[in-house]
Amino acid sequence: MTRIGLISDTHNYLDETVFVHFKDCDEIWHAGDFGTIELANQLKEKSKRPVRGVYGNIDGKDIRDVYPEKLHFTCEKVKVFMQHIGGYPGRYAPGIKNEILLNQSTLFISGHSHILKIMYDDKTGCLHMNPGAAGKQGWHKIRTLLRFVVDGSNMRDCEVIEL
Repeated sequence: MTRIGLISDTHNYLDETVFVHFKDCDEIWHAGDFGTIELANQLKEKSKRPVRGVYGNIDGKDIRDVYPEKLHFTCEKVKVFMQHIGGYPGRYAPGIKNEILLNQSTLFISGHSHILKIMYDDKTGCLHMNPGAAGKQGWHKIRTLLRFVVDGSNMRDCEVIEL
């Protein structure tokens, strides 16, 4: 069992309560638009957890030198694909659906929209998650993040957290 804290679109603002909400997580995943490498480093150092992530459209060279545009990995038995600008089932960004199918991803994570969304795609057999936005930049009114558990091939106990 792996407990995941999922965050996105911090835009160089990291609320201190994130560390409280992620204190029992085994890993933190960031779906892009960190803002600066200092924020990414702070997330890793203060949480004392491994951080996986991708760069977003606002991220500069400092982030892009460390975090890729696309990230494919396996967490337990879940094949994860993460890309900041990815859309969602029925409205994927160009190439995303094909990449999900090609890699047989069972979890697709994106950010960018600042809209929290969790949807299952029957056509790809893949769960989509977007944690919304945890930063202060953008049009969203409520800052959000997610916590969930990967247990073998199952994803469960998903919690939406409002900051």
